[in-house]
Amino acid sequence: MQSQEGADHQQVKTESMPKVAAASFIGTTIEFFDFYAYGLAAALVLNKAFFPELDQVAGTLAAFSTYAVAFVARPLGAAIFGHFGDRIGRKSILIVSLLMMGLSTALVGVLPGYGTIGVLAPILLVILRVLQGIGLGGEWGGAALLATEHAPSGQRARWAMFPQLGPAIGFILANGSFLLARIAAPDSFATFGWRIPFLISFLLVLVGLWVRLTIAETPVFRRVMENDQVSRTPFVELITQQWKRVLLGAGVMMVQYALFYTATTYCLSYATTVLGIGQTPMLIVVMLAVIMLGIGTAVSATLADRIGRKRMLIIACSVSVVWGLVTFPLLDTKSYPLMWLALAGCLALMGLSFGPMGAYLPELFGTRYRYSGAALSYSLGGVLGGALPPLIAVKLAAGPGSFAVGVMISVIAVISLLCVTRLPETRDQDLDHATG
Repeated sequence: MQSQEGADHQQVKTESMPKVAAASFIGTTIEFFDFYAYGLAAALVLNKAFFPELDQVAGTLAAFSTYAVAFVARPLGAAIFGHFGDRIGRKSILIVSLLMMGLSTALVGVLPGYGTIGVLAPILLVILRVLQGIGLGGEWGGAALLATEHAPSGQRARWAMFPQLGPAIGFILANGSFLLARIAAPDSFATFGWRIPFLISFLLVLVGLWVRLTIAETPVFRRVMENDQVSRTPFVELITQQWKRVLLGAGVMMVQYALFYTATTYCLSYATTVLGIGQTPMLIVVMLAVIMLGIGTAVSATLADRIGRKRMLIIACSVSVVWGLVTFPLLDTKSYPLMWLALAGCLALMGLSFGPMGAYLPELFGTRYRYSGAALSYSLGGVLGGALPPLIAVKLAAGPGSFAVGVMISVIAVISLLCVTRLPETRDQDLDHATG
């Protein structure tokens, strides 16, 4: 006899899985479009718009510091949204996180610079970045659960691939909008052109809201509610029972963040300020390289349902250890094809390790605190792998040199590899459990 879980999943698969995939994909695409737009602005213009009195290195470091602030705020967002997502449901919390991210991003687009309101400008910028980080801290975990908890067993990684594709598409859209603004209005890009992507993003938020409002609550969480198994204090329960898995999951995420943000945000700044490459050609190189992120994500998510999550992650982390050492020698050639190869390799490896995580992190935790666990692991990984490496990279490049930045990536890859080996395989695990 077919289980209730299997029957519910089969019904969802035939009736609404494409719609669920669209809702999770659109949301993360918009969220990461917003987040990456700021990263590009930090690499290209924010040092001049908000920190004009600092020299080039200090201004870039200050701009990246405001970028890092949002990563630090993400665990707070994970705790807040995770708590309510495990208490009242995934759907409503995803709507709130999308609105918070969208509004704070749009306000960055209209925020006056240092020349207009003085020191208040960077202060308000930091506040908006904190709100962005809190919103994103709740976004990914909910989107991953939306796909994973709706998906049939044996196909969870494939369906959870869609929120994982959001970062690649979001970055291409953000990069493309910056590139168009740079080409269309080169003389006003530093004063106004960079603001256009932030303003456009709110229109995308409205589309995302419309899609998410039409999605039903996940069948897995509905059964927890029907059986009166909802936790009163999911975050506390998570920390007391599964803190090791939270930290190990964050450790696995580190290499993915480090590969992405070093290869895009930091390398964009490094190439334009240190190597003397023009902003427009570098934006093109980065945008073309990000295509490999989408390809890597799709391939690894599909393979993760066949060979397992752990095996796929071990392969990706192992290759990343080696690739970190060749990235900057390729970049320093100033040859566009080799620079593309350096960045494309990083982003392909990021995709290969990122693809399985849409299913893997949710599968590591019980339904009672799954939103909190997946979101917190993901967000802590962002602090360790996304916020700190670009800041450290600026110092390393100015001191020991660019090769040291590649060594940093390799070290982070080793840490992620060790964390993977300490976690269980979850491909064949029953997702419909309440305590994990």
